[in-house]
Amino acid sequence: MFDPITIGAALTTASTAFAGVKKAFAAGKDLESMSKDLGRWMGAVSDIEQKHKQAKNPPMFKKIFGADSVEQEALEAFGAKKKLEGQRYELMNFIKFSHGTAAWEELLAMEGKIRKERVDAIYKQQEIKEKILEILFVSVLVITIVGFIWLVWYLNSVKE
Repeated sequence: MFDPITIGAALTTASTAFAGVKKAFAAGKDLESMSKDLGRWMGAVSDIEQKHKQAKNPPMFKKIFGADSVEQEALEAFGAKKKLEGQRYELMNFIKFSHGTAAWEELLAMEGKIRKERVDAIYKQQEIKEKILEILFVSVLVITIVGFIWLVWYLNSVKE
């Protein structure tokens, strides 16, 4: 299956961006100067949450042929999500104490906008590709079964 977003890559991106945000806070920089790191962190959080949703309801062919990887992916997504919850809590405290509750609310609104854009741009395309692969898989399976039944019928009719 084509899967451009991996949990490990998203978690690495989130952790790197979060480290940049922490350094910026330690240096006393304002939120605007952290926007690039905050945007990367939010995008990675969105990716991990999407992977967590996908791990809960994997495509049929992944359930059949990759049961072990489905369970492993679900555990990885859960672990990554928990790590990000800790980062989110720390970020919330930084922002609320340095810029106030209104800044945190504004950041949450921006995160919601980024998540919606990612859903529209990336995740829907990924879901369409998965559906196409699933339809292709089922079609090949049905054609194979029908072909096998036809072959058995043909060989029986030739014998008679």
